[in-house]
Amino acid sequence: MRLMITKSYEELSKLAAENVANIVEEKPNAVLGLPTGSTPIGMYKKLISMYSDGTLSFRDVTAFNLDEYEGLDKNSPNSYYKYMLDNFYGHIDIAKDKTNIPDGKAVDIYNTCIEYEERIKKAGGIDLIILGLGNNGHIGFNEPADHFSGITHRVKLHRETIKANSRFFNSIDEVPKYAITMGIRSIMHCKKIILLASGKAKAEAIKKALKEPVTAKVPASVLQLHQDLTVIIDEEAASLL
Repeated sequence: MRLMITKSYEELSKLAAENVANIVEEKPNAVLGLPTGSTPIGMYKKLISMYSDGTLSFRDVTAFNLDEYEGLDKNSPNSYYKYMLDNFYGHIDIAKDKTNIPDGKAVDIYNTCIEYEERIKKAGGIDLIILGLGNNGHIGFNEPADHFSGITHRVKLHRETIKANSRFFNSIDEVPKYAITMGIRSIMHCKKIILLASGKAKAEAIKKALKEPVTAKVPASVLQLHQDLTVIIDEEAASLL
């Protein structure tokens, strides 16, 4: 594990973007796993700037998003499809048919999840996945549980996650109760992993994930077992280490 502690969110975003850019420069047809939420927005802005400056192209990149809310149409303002379009995909030269996001409106969720895994496999696996961190230690939408999840699957969101994500909706009642997410096994099969966390609210989760025993009660703790993990956090998120 490589631990990088930055002085600010701005520095965290810059470092994360540089790590992604390095992968894409080394392998122009890289396969990326990408997150949503507040934390990666700065990273996406930096990557968009690199593209706009002509120093980076995503033309041959394939991307797989970690998760999507169940029940939301892709054009819903709170869907992760819309988030990615607004915050990243809509501002770079990535081909539309190379962007992959779980279908939140799928009728057959089980087969949708199986097909998502098959697409990842057909692409050659994920070279680099970027992860955010939930306050309860979740990664993707893999919530604390009695055992680690496997491949992409449907998950019931914990009340804490629903409350945390309600800031993106008009009210907590509008937040979907279920989601589709890459599983822990899916994540651990990625060749490289970068975990991002910023702010004091993430300090406890970072401590449990990096310094305490591996347990499904803190899903991110499993990352301790990955052979190529980079953790980029700011000083506030690192305050309990």
